[in-house]
Amino acid sequence: LQKGSSLVAPVHIVSEESADKTNLGFIHAFVAAISVIIVSELGDKTFFIAAIMAMRYNRLTVLAGAMLALGLMTCLSVLFGYATTVIPRVYTYYVSTALFAIFGIRMLREGLKMSPDEGQEELEEVQAEIKKKDEELQRTKLLNGPGDVESGPGTTIPQKKWLHFISPIFVQAFTLTFLAEWGDRSQLTTIVLAAREDPYGVAVGGTVGHCLCTGLAVIGGRMIAQKISVRTVTIIGGVVFLAFAFSALFISPDSGF
Repeated sequence: LQKGSSLVAPVHIVSEESADKTNLGFIHAFVAAISVIIVSELGDKTFFIAAIMAMRYNRLTVLAGAMLALGLMTCLSVLFGYATTVIPRVYTYYVSTALFAIFGIRMLREGLKMSPDEGQEELEEVQAEIKKKDEELQRTKLLNGPGDVESGPGTTIPQKKWLHFISPIFVQAFTLTFLAEWGDRSQLTTIVLAAREDPYGVAVGGTVGHCLCTGLAVIGGRMIAQKISVRTVTIIGGVVFLAFAFSALFISPDSGF
């Protein structure tokens, strides 16, 4: 009986250790993802898209379209990153660490070279892009008739609630955000994180990070967009990326997270 109990105990301890390691891996990935997304997205093109569109159209529609695009992009990026785990972890770990160092140095250099009002150029570019899309939408309305196109928060056209989420504004918010995010720094960092961290933690943390940034843009609108110092956020972002690269000196690739 004593023999049997001595055989069972280690198995129980090992399972507890693996569960703790899994939980720690998820938390580490979640914190890493949410922090890099926030420093990458605040003052970014997708932030301005959500901020400007929310001033002109129904906020809930803009938020839904933008978040669907960002959530989809996060999941795709995590899948891309997870696909690289077929390569031995020691290689992906140090390659991702090198990429974090490169991103960090580049962000610091960009931030130090920026003028304090750097974000205004990005804001004007997004405004011009949205204005162009609005003109295309107006031409479509003239050709096809008003229908049930959502014209803004003050529209008097009766429509079912679910139609708000498939309106031209929803499609515009989704398309602009998805195209702006493709190949963006936050997409690349999500891929890199998913290659070295717990993919579920990266997916949840990345999505929550996008929710916070996009929600802030939608609620605050132009005021927040004008007050955010893109230079400061970029410099902080560079420090965060370098901190993750530096942490690789103290964390083993086989530590489980």
